[in-house]
Amino acid sequence: MCALAAAWLLLISTPAAIGVGHAFKTASRCASDGDASDDCLRTVSARIDHTEVVRGRKTTSYRLYVVEADGTEGRATLGGDPSYRPVASPGADVRVTYWRGQIRYVDLATGRKYSHADPRDDYKVVATPGLAIALYGTGFLWCWFWMALHSRVAKRAHPSDIGLPFLAAVCLALVGALAPWATDDMGAALLLVGGATAVAAAVCAVAAVFLRRRRRGDDTIDVPPTVPTQEEHFPGRILGEVPYAEHGTHLLAGAGLLAATMGHPGVAHRRAVPRTLTPLRVRHPYWSDPSPPQLRSQACVLECEDEGVPVLIVTDRQRMPWVLGALTSRP
Repeated sequence: MCALAAAWLLLISTPAAIGVGHAFKTASRCASDGDASDDCLRTVSARIDHTEVVRGRKTTSYRLYVVEADGTEGRATLGGDPSYRPVASPGADVRVTYWRGQIRYVDLATGRKYSHADPRDDYKVVATPGLAIALYGTGFLWCWFWMALHSRVAKRAHPSDIGLPFLAAVCLALVGALAPWATDDMGAALLLVGGATAVAAAVCAVAAVFLRRRRRGDDTIDVPPTVPTQEEHFPGRILGEVPYAEHGTHLLAGAGLLAATMGHPGVAHRRAVPRTLTPLRVRHPYWSDPSPPQLRSQACVLECEDEGVPVLIVTDRQRMPWVLGALTSRP
């Protein structure tokens, strides 16, 4: 859906809006004699009949009602407040310019003011969401590619493996949303986005090399066991080719007791691990784990063995001492 929306906005709506704006900027003046075409700029003298203030959430504008010499009435919406600088007071003489049936700008006593029907920057309204959606969607694809590639060459999983490219995608989406308004044309906006993409790629590459060097060495985590004084119920999972694995989404730890539950601490919903389960070491999550845990900064994995079968217990680092205490305090 993101790809279709971005393609429609950037390949259809934006070029159409750019074409209308270009036609307005290159339009010639209508001839003084003969029938005027809608594609030429027709300027007539008029008198301001009255104004009507339109207050939005953040901006204020007003509708300018004019009457031409032959009695023809016209209306244009202009930005600002007519009472701030009384140049659009009723009865004042102005010159209004029509293009394709709408007033595009008004020549007041203090200068020219373009109306909200000015089509020169209309492409920015559709290019902004188009670039933002395109870059944000591309960022998600890059995250998927990064995970697929990184999981093959890196052993340890870390939140920055996803957070780094995701943050870059969000930043690029913001640049894409601001680029049309910070530049004068679509070409300059695309150049700005291209430069920001190159910078983001370079920063991600440098950060990836730095983070990879920091993670080298032993990934064992020193966690001292703590025997719970009462039964503690917390999120966690048991993974492995054993009958009590994948039983629930929570763990129950007590003095000499470790059990998996379906989220309820009741006796009927728990399944205790056997005495043959032996803890080996606590480490960071791996991409090769049977069921990838949530890649949070506090997630850790307890490697165990049950009569030669590898077993993993996953929970956050704050609760891991209870797991170790429950296993080491068994008689």
